[in-house]
Amino acid sequence: MTDAYVAVEGDRIIEARARAPGETRGELVFTTAYTGYEESLTDPSYEEQILTFSYPLIGNYGVREERFESDRVQPNGVVARELTDDVAEWLESEGVPAVDHLDTRDIVTEIRDEGAMKCGIAAGPDATEEAALEQLHQCKHMSEHRDIGAQVSVAEHTVYNEDGDGVSVALVDCGAKGSIIDSLVERDAVVHVLPYDASEADVAAVDPDLLFISNGPGDPENFEAAGEVVDTYVGELPIAGICLGQQVVASALGGETEKMEFGHRGVNQPVRDLRTDQVVMTTQNHGYTVAEPGENLEVTQVNVNDDTPEGLENDDLEIITRQYHPEANPGPHDSLGFFDDVLDLAEN
Repeated sequence: MTDAYVAVEGDRIIEARARAPGETRGELVFTTAYTGYEESLTDPSYEEQILTFSYPLIGNYGVREERFESDRVQPNGVVARELTDDVAEWLESEGVPAVDHLDTRDIVTEIRDEGAMKCGIAAGPDATEEAALEQLHQCKHMSEHRDIGAQVSVAEHTVYNEDGDGVSVALVDCGAKGSIIDSLVERDAVVHVLPYDASEADVAAVDPDLLFISNGPGDPENFEAAGEVVDTYVGELPIAGICLGQQVVASALGGETEKMEFGHRGVNQPVRDLRTDQVVMTTQNHGYTVAEPGENLEVTQVNVNDDTPEGLENDDLEIITRQYHPEANPGPHDSLGFFDDVLDLAEN
């Protein structure tokens, strides 16, 4: 039964089955993850995107809220070979259009060959090809979402583990996953979560031992305030960053970032440490990368597949960043020691 249409660049139409009705648009990307669909669907880094699952069956172990990374589904739309009723009903309750019964292998291959692309979806009993095409033609490039941080960040200063005895962390929330906060709190850190556009004065007001820039969606150049905070506190406080946070830190210290052809999204990304030659498996979700780290940062880890920077450090300035997600749920957990290393910097 065809009651959904997916329109991609070039005005190509793909027929599908509606699993959650509605019309939507966004950048079409894919993830190679075969577990962790609840975590992926609630990851703020997927804001303004349409997420395609390369694994054929999504939803085979249900939906449990304790696995969520945020308080809502973040992608604008979902594409899969087959969605279970549990996931379809969850997406419908969240108002997120979803389709299945289409060849996701073909979509993944096209994204891999042509790069992430604009997409429009129309799903439901009244869906038409024309409606999907209209959504496609209204879609923006990710770099055009200038204030995307406002869609995923806390609105005001929020404190976690206020009575903790550990390091005081100023976490600039550019779209932080909940497991980042959990990983810090588990180590008894007091975590002050600040809005994505926090100022130097906002950071100074919490008197932190550590500045931490979170992950988030889209182009790092659209997070100017976070970069200004890094520039202000470099050399004054230890600084850490994850994913978009690495890109923001690199830009603030004179590096350059660029959009990747189709990004890294999945739970099986191999990363090699240049100091130890050890390879670990990592979870990743990003469409931008550090092209040039600049003179102040050393590349300490690289992606085995394409040599893009996965870790940046400066021992003298006490900076450690990672492009991947050390806190990944459901895994892998090869690199959880990152949080111990970061908090050790602040304690010392």
